[in-house]
Amino acid sequence: MESPIALTRKRPVNLTINEALVLQAKAYTSNLSATMESLLAEFVVNQQKAQRIRQQAADVCAADWNTVHAAVGSFADEHSTL
Repeated sequence: MESPIALTRKRPVNLTINEALVLQAKAYTSNLSATMESLLAEFVVNQQKAQRIRQQAADVCAADWNTVHAAVGSFADEHSTL
């Protein structure tokens, strides 16, 4: 079954791409649009994965810091202005 992105309406877009690179790519594909779409989809998936990994690392860091704070308190607690 195709992904929802593959079923989405397609429309022309303007891209500025190195002409020599396009000529080289055309030697390897008969459908440059499909190739670019596939590569862009892969890029998006990789970026989403990287974002999830960064968020998980931040969540672990926050949980660790909260554990330390619960065990020893905060440095700022000693310097209350009240």
